[in-house]
Amino acid sequence: MDTSTPNSPLPSGGACRLSDRGVIRAVGADAASFLHGQLSNDVSRLGSAQARLGAYCSPQGRMLASLVFARSGPEELWLSLSADVLAPTLKRLSMFVLRAKARLSDASAELAVVGLAGTSAAAWLGEGAPATPWDKADRDGAMVIRLQPARLDGAEVPAWLWIGPVAQAEALLAALPALQPAQWARLELATGVAQVTAATSGQFVPQMLNYELVGGVDFRKGCYPGQEVVARSQYLGKLKRRGFLLGAAVPMQPGQEIFWSEDAGQPAGVIAAAAPELSGSGHAALAEMKIAVTQSGTLHLGAADGPPLALLPLPYALPHESAAATSA
Repeated sequence: MDTSTPNSPLPSGGACRLSDRGVIRAVGADAASFLHGQLSNDVSRLGSAQARLGAYCSPQGRMLASLVFARSGPEELWLSLSADVLAPTLKRLSMFVLRAKARLSDASAELAVVGLAGTSAAAWLGEGAPATPWDKADRDGAMVIRLQPARLDGAEVPAWLWIGPVAQAEALLAALPALQPAQWARLELATGVAQVTAATSGQFVPQMLNYELVGGVDFRKGCYPGQEVVARSQYLGKLKRRGFLLGAAVPMQPGQEIFWSEDAGQPAGVIAAAAPELSGSGHAALAEMKIAVTQSGTLHLGAADGPPLALLPLPYALPHESAAATSA
């Protein structure tokens, strides 16, 4: 039963079918080792009670897709990602399987992705609900993954991804209050994690979206496409671009450019993910921007004289902010 409006608050949460997400199934004795050599996070040591956030990058270190993945069995993994980049990601990954004993396929017709949030979802999950970010629990042929903490209106809202058979998803959605896609999108922004979509594929090094701060990059795992660029960005130079949370009075869309009043001739950043505010007044977005533009001047959407943008607090501190606080 849908008792919510698209932008209503989330006092008790509920469930939302994430039709914009797809699932890749990887099966075989070499499935984990193959993916370990392709993604930004560790796969070979992934335990049955763990999940991971990771990036699939180009040789230039730019994120082609972002994925949440976990083992569904000893030789099988499920990888959830934006549906609009699934086909090219699957095609590109499959090109490199070669002699590895691994088979990759689109399982989106069989496996649904559902977002769960709030106290009603916690009650439905019960004592077995994963309590720590990126912990995972198996439940009747499905998996439940705890996401990063989300802070909305000063309160922390627990959130999980449920991935499992479509028929079970329908029963789950019938058992919990309905969340609208716009509500889930705003909740996801509040975790400080933006997924890569077709509008932003190929634009960001993982650190530009703060992925190493939310468990999306393992710098000890060894080679993967773009690994040298990602490592150089981390260790050989000060990062000049980061992900920031922004507010505006107008809607925002992934791929829209951001301009800075003190250098209006060129874009200063780009929107990665956006959603309306739950109150129904205003809009929010996660954006990749030059760090310098947050120190002075004004920010604008789409053009130098476009709608003004305001910085909003992220649920975690950025390294340059922590360093400034330490030196103060």
